[in-house]
Amino acid sequence: MIKGGKNIAMKVPPHQWSRTVAFYESVLGLPVLERDPASVAFKFGPNRLWIDRVEALSQAELWLELTTDDLVAADATLAAARVTRRDEIEELPDGFKGFWIANPAEIIHLVSETE
Repeated sequence: MIKGGKNIAMKVPPHQWSRTVAFYESVLGLPVLERDPASVAFKFGPNRLWIDRVEALSQAELWLELTTDDLVAADATLAAARVTRRDEIEELPDGFKGFWIANPAEIIHLVSETE
């Protein structure tokens, strides 16, 4: 019912962002898929690696995506397992079908409806 998604987000503090982007772009030579002033997406094998500049961080965090065909059932399954919802972590766009959770090690996961 729940499976790994295509998106990996590396949330990086401002003092590390430019060098981190340069590492993936210039050192590793990964193709850039999207770019804006605070976020760059790279082709990372079959995935997208997003490097996001986040002002409030002091160290980098890695966020993962999970997808499901049945968001309501996934929410119920996760709630029954006492998985912590973290919807306050980042606002999702209006109409986006998904929510945030944290695993026991506090790694953030976006749970979204399969495209």
